[in-house]
Amino acid sequence: MTPAIFGLSGLTLSADERAFFREADPAGYILFGRNVESRDQIRALTDDLRAIHGRERLLITIDQEGGRVQRMKPPVWPAYPAGEAFERLYDLAPTSAIEAARANAHALALDLAEVGISCTHAPVLDVRQAGAHDVIGDRAFGHEPLRVAALGRAVLEGLARAGVVGTIKHMPGHGRTHCDTHKAMPTVDASDAELEWDIAPFRALNHAVTGMTGHLLFTAWDTENPATQSPWIIREIIRGRIGFDGLLITDDLDMEALSGSVPERAERSIAAGCDIALNCWARMDDMTGICERLPAMGEATRVRLDRALAEMTMHGDVAQQGELLAKRDALLGLVTA
Repeated sequence: MTPAIFGLSGLTLSADERAFFREADPAGYILFGRNVESRDQIRALTDDLRAIHGRERLLITIDQEGGRVQRMKPPVWPAYPAGEAFERLYDLAPTSAIEAARANAHALALDLAEVGISCTHAPVLDVRQAGAHDVIGDRAFGHEPLRVAALGRAVLEGLARAGVVGTIKHMPGHGRTHCDTHKAMPTVDASDAELEWDIAPFRALNHAVTGMTGHLLFTAWDTENPATQSPWIIREIIRGRIGFDGLLITDDLDMEALSGSVPERAERSIAAGCDIALNCWARMDDMTGICERLPAMGEATRVRLDRALAEMTMHGDVAQQGELLAKRDALLGLVTA
């Protein structure tokens, strides 16, 4: 098995993709807006991916956070709020905010389970910092680690109620970035002591079965390599101080924060200690290059992947969704009441 997650080019698999995926046997897939049209269409696509591999348990992922980051959109699917909405309620009533976040995540997960998507790359556990770039911004659950962890935990619990796995991101913390990692490499000059603030939510939820790195340079820890490609940060901070032993997925390797070709980026990331290279854009030359450069999946990664797959049961009736959304909206409405 290739330790990579690959994107798809369209609403259905092309003949070339089908043949390539059968041969490459990637760890999983990621869907974007270009792959999303209707419930029946996505279900047919995910069923097709499972048929290629002959197994029901398959890592099929999507970025479905809510707010700005929502690939499955209205009018076909409900609109989901960004993390900031739950932070505002937390200021007023923490317990209500936690319950609203849990109900929201459960409703969202029912959408995913219905169409065969087993994992969403959420919750965002980055602690929002004043003056930072808004690439995280309102996606964050707050400016303080305790509430970020509390709301993030509620999201993981809500997703799990429909048998969907959540991905904690972006380790070891994206809240201090001064630029968008899609465009450039951020350098974070905070001290080791200051960065304890950033890693605290990840440490609190280190039991999550999947997590994602961030492409940021932390000078207190490694002056040459971004977190995704830093053996020291992955070993000492993510695996060590945070204590995360789940499946560690890179952020998208196409981001301009990283240098070199996409296959080279994948190779360096896996060599540094990431489990899975995430390549989103379905360019066949990049995907074949990744397969040529990466070793077969190692035993430790296989164990972590199997642990994540065991939680991907995708169950529940989407008819429950109305009640869950009504509960969420009533709680969020306390802010303006």
